[in-house]
Amino acid sequence: MNILGINAFHADAAACLVVDGKLIAAAEEERFCRMKHWAGFPAEAVRYCLKEAGITISDVQFIALNRNPNAHFLRKVLYTLKKRPELSAVTDRWKNAYKIRNIRAIAEAALGVPTGGIKAKIKMIEHHRAHLASAFFVSPFSSAAAVSVDGFGDFVSTLWAEMDGCDLNPGGQVYFPHSLGLLYLAFTQYLGFLSYGDEYKVMGLAAYGKPSFMDKMGEVVRLKPAGGFELDLPYFRHECEGVSMVWEKGSPVIGKVFSEKLEKLFGPARKPDEPVTSFHQEVAHSLQKKYEEVFFHILNHVFEKTKNTNLCLAGGCGLNSVANGKILKQSPFKKIYIQPASGDSGGAIGAAFYTYHQYLRKPRSFCMDQSYWGPHFTSNDVAVLLEAEKAALIKEGCVVERIDDSQELCRRTASAISKGKVIGWFQGRMEWGPRALGNRSILCDPRRADMKELLNIKIKRRESFRPFAP
Repeated sequence: MNILGINAFHADAAACLVVDGKLIAAAEEERFCRMKHWAGFPAEAVRYCLKEAGITISDVQFIALNRNPNAHFLRKVLYTLKKRPELSAVTDRWKNAYKIRNIRAIAEAALGVPTGGIKAKIKMIEHHRAHLASAFFVSPFSSAAAVSVDGFGDFVSTLWAEMDGCDLNPGGQVYFPHSLGLLYLAFTQYLGFLSYGDEYKVMGLAAYGKPSFMDKMGEVVRLKPAGGFELDLPYFRHECEGVSMVWEKGSPVIGKVFSEKLEKLFGPARKPDEPVTSFHQEVAHSLQKKYEEVFFHILNHVFEKTKNTNLCLAGGCGLNSVANGKILKQSPFKKIYIQPASGDSGGAIGAAFYTYHQYLRKPRSFCMDQSYWGPHFTSNDVAVLLEAEKAALIKEGCVVERIDDSQELCRRTASAISKGKVIGWFQGRMEWGPRALGNRSILCDPRRADMKELLNIKIKRRESFRPFAP
């Protein structure tokens, strides 16, 4: 049984291949096109997954997507009739849903397959169910509480469930327009970080500030009973005005989420070219603290309902590592599983495993205990590439040397690191998810006081407050 899982026409487009209940390959499209958070149909990622398994698209029985435009359809219609958002925002979403519904034809065109050449059945899995499946069905747990928190997907921002064996039993959810992910996005934009996915910058900036604005944060988002929360919607634009979104052939583009009322409460928003001050640090810290307050409000409620000490976490907010590091201390959960691509790219494996276990009712037999599911290259592949680029390498003053003794390679690498050199380390299969975990990594000496400046300014050319893990 071959199942192709896809996250398409959304940020972090990705594909995976599950064969007889086991993950064979998984990769984000950005790793092939080199455009961060690329949105569209992940044609190159699909080709890679099929090649890794040694099959063609005609050998695939199911194509599973982590979106279902039909989910909560009545709620969407009633919202549109009641709020009458801007036409452009509605049109963006209609076009996106149209592509999901026509995924077969789009896939055939993208992969160069004749019309009617893809025979696989199409399964559209509700966004947050795919998130939960992506965490639990590849976890080592036989049962667990599972929580998905992100921006929005299929009109839902938060979903929790009891997971047992092959069963997903939803417990509660938070619908549009209330979203913890959107709260973080709004303040990310307010702080002048406008590129898609910049929330991690704010998480890093928060470490330099103090929680000086908790009273104001309390006006923007409030806790509700039963693990719920709500945004004070006049501080945001998405409910009444709508927010334009572009999810095609490039990095996603999202219109301004916060309203003028938020600027009246906190002051003028920072422009991207303006300096980062202590004020911005304190806003970031206050945001992170408020996020954690709501996050643990959700988790503690889920534990009270499930009484299960195992937790599986998914959704874009599952990448908030600062909050995740506090789960064992600030909640009753004893064991945690967060698969490495907990954001939208991970929905590809969620959709595939949901199809296998929920739809086909096949038993579980796989645990993701490592994250290396992407492309790999032999030493000869590298040698061929270097030979092709020989003239350019000589021009740049590069010296190419091949060291076949792994102990000697590691000794020389360690010696270079101890002398303050920065190493680009490349081995094995590429990581699945946004974190470099040793196979495509930058290595340096964390003992040196100047290493942070060297990496942030001279090599990665990024803001001085940005964290990294050498």
